[in-house]
Amino acid sequence: MPLWFERKFEFNFPVELHRNLRARLRGTPRLEEVLAEVSRNILIRKPQDKWSAHEHSGHLLDLESLWLARVDDYLADGADPTPADLKNRKTHEANHNSRALGEILREFRESRSGLVKRIATIDPVLFA
Repeated sequence: MPLWFERKFEFNFPVELHRNLRARLRGTPRLEEVLAEVSRNILIRKPQDKWSAHEHSGHLLDLESLWLARVDDYLADGADPTPADLKNRKTHEANHNSRALGEILREFRESRSGLVKRIATIDPVLFA
């Protein structure tokens, strides 16, 4: 599997898929269902000293503000999108493993809901 930054993404979705993409974004907070039965010890385990599942959940929350900024950049036809923190400093410094998973997932659900509401106000034709 290629490293994240080596992946290539295509953004040539037909406008008819706009609804499907929004549904996918709305469904992302189902992470709560996936992690509900997993013990804390497993959630905070850091395999090969990489992020734990708990930290990955926090990372999704950390990225939400970037997604919202990028939507605004797109609508403003900005040539220079809001830069991503390629070193993931926010996630590394957040110490997500010390936080309650329910708190992280609640904040993620609320943030994602805001993103989905923002995208819902955009004319689907702009996505074509």
